[in-house]
Amino acid sequence: MQALVLDGINQPVQLREVPTPQPAPGQVQVSLHAAALNHRDVWIQKGQYAGLKFPIILGSDGAGIVAAVGDGVDKSLLGQEVLINPGRQWGSQPAAQGRDFQILGLPQDGTFAEFVCVDAQQVRAKPAHLSFGQAATLPLGGLTAYRATFTRAQLQAGERVLISGVGGGVALLALQMAVAVGAEVWVTSGSEEKISRAVALGAKGGISYKTEKWPALLTKQAGGGFDVIVDSAAGPGFNDLLDAAAPGGRIVFYGATHGDIPDLAARKVFWKQLSLLGSTMGTDQDFAEMVDLVEQHQLVPAIDQTFPLAEAEAALRRMDDGLQFGKIVLEIKS
Repeated sequence: MQALVLDGINQPVQLREVPTPQPAPGQVQVSLHAAALNHRDVWIQKGQYAGLKFPIILGSDGAGIVAAVGDGVDKSLLGQEVLINPGRQWGSQPAAQGRDFQILGLPQDGTFAEFVCVDAQQVRAKPAHLSFGQAATLPLGGLTAYRATFTRAQLQAGERVLISGVGGGVALLALQMAVAVGAEVWVTSGSEEKISRAVALGAKGGISYKTEKWPALLTKQAGGGFDVIVDSAAGPGFNDLLDAAAPGGRIVFYGATHGDIPDLAARKVFWKQLSLLGSTMGTDQDFAEMVDLVEQHQLVPAIDQTFPLAEAEAALRRMDDGLQFGKIVLEIKS
């Protein structure tokens, strides 16, 4: 089969012929029609990820058709259109993943290929209203957004929510899901264009995080502080989120692209009775509930740009440069 292979740190991905994987007992082989990028792929390529091994086929997100099944797998799955849950071996405790938890695309070869083999329980029927490309954008980003926003932060209809750094796939999916359940959504971004595009997706408004004293300005515009704040940056700007939060608010973060939080204003946390929540990926139940929400509300993920598989290196550079609004997709089969 054709696959994109990464041979080492800071190397470009190379499209080459590799052996087609065959399903082991309990697995299915998926003929991939589309895959989607995540920042995880860029971090692995740059050597900024734990457990590196080479060569590796990157890719955590994918959608396609079940082409073969291993021993012990229900043959009725053959021919089904599916999307893949990239998380496996979460463990027995829903509260946090166990030591054996893995994400597709490292250490197991991922979805930047014509075929991938995964455990049968990792596939879920593709929402019928979505194309393969649209469905491929959901797994990692949708799972991360759902668990952070609903399982961890327990967002409810009618609450005011702030999503920081809108433009990336997870943030936009959190925006769409929160709007769908009846929350009032506001956003921040360093780009006025991205704020405008978020408003077109249902946000009430937003502000540039480069604006001096933006929390005071935004909370005045929104009519109060935010019950839930969803963040992926952390870093020095995290204290601004404490100012933007309503008393009793929940701040959930699923990443730290701006690094650790220096000099946390602890007095604001306890005086405002705030909850700080970490979140990573999600359980099989989170994944199922996420897909159900997408189907129920007929949500269509935002796609930034679609590249052919052979141009994946250009796609990775677009993500690395932070130019995208929505998910970047690789078309594998038209």
